[in-house]
Amino acid sequence: MGDRPDWAVEGRDWPNREASRFVTAGDLTWHVQTMGQGPVVLLLHGAGAATHSWRDLMPRLAERFTVVAPDLPGHGFTAMPRDNRQSLWDMARRTTALIETMSVRPSLVVAHSAGAAIALRMSLDGRFGEAPIVAINGALQPFAGPVAPLFRGLAMGLFVNPLAVGLFAQAARDPGRVARLIRGTGSMIDDRGVELYGRLLRKPGHVAGTLGMMGSWDITDVLRSLPQLIAELTLVVGTRDQAVPPSVAEEVRASLPAARIVTLAGLGHLAHEERPDLVAAVIEEVAARHGLMEEATA
Repeated sequence: MGDRPDWAVEGRDWPNREASRFVTAGDLTWHVQTMGQGPVVLLLHGAGAATHSWRDLMPRLAERFTVVAPDLPGHGFTAMPRDNRQSLWDMARRTTALIETMSVRPSLVVAHSAGAAIALRMSLDGRFGEAPIVAINGALQPFAGPVAPLFRGLAMGLFVNPLAVGLFAQAARDPGRVARLIRGTGSMIDDRGVELYGRLLRKPGHVAGTLGMMGSWDITDVLRSLPQLIAELTLVVGTRDQAVPPSVAEEVRASLPAARIVTLAGLGHLAHEERPDLVAAVIEEVAARHGLMEEATA
């Protein structure tokens, strides 16, 4: 699709830029940030985001852990797959190739929104062993009802239409529109965060990657397989989330009674950007129960 974010331009003052590197794994060149020492925590962002989403949480976690955060395929500064395949299975397969290339063995996985579905797919496929998963406002519900095929079709239609993608990217040049888009998720983030989202959304290549992911998204198999999950799952829920209804967490727990729900009052879909301190505390509590805090201080 072209016109992807340029590391020398959009990435010129990228958050935690000193932790960035580019890794070739499988058929992609990935942008990955790594910092800290200790047990490995893998961070997987959601659709439409990139590593900037972890800008304040990542340094906090790096005080105790080795934190690894990639831009997912087609997002941020990671290349778009040449075959344009961005199904859940494809995203999980490619992310597996990345961590294997980097010789990374996550002790804990933290994933936001659609990233949570990728984490669960990888865990169900045996990629993480029993490493616990913390899902922040996990997008763990399929598109529902009779409009579902229409929505997926619309996303795919926009993805293959350069004009439509370009118009969306052009509209994102208005900072007010980007701010309204983020407010629509139920979150209030700082001006820096809004500017970074706008920086990406103004690039048609990033928009195409987001729409391509949405258009091919199907988590039916993951939800069907949830009872087989051996990893502990913690569902962090922002009560103001307008993107993923808080009720989704209860539906997941109905399939997986062992899942834990942690509610963060007054926070929206981007809870980890609004209050990284609260989200870090949840992650550290999970890590402590699994003995990872002792390893971090050993």
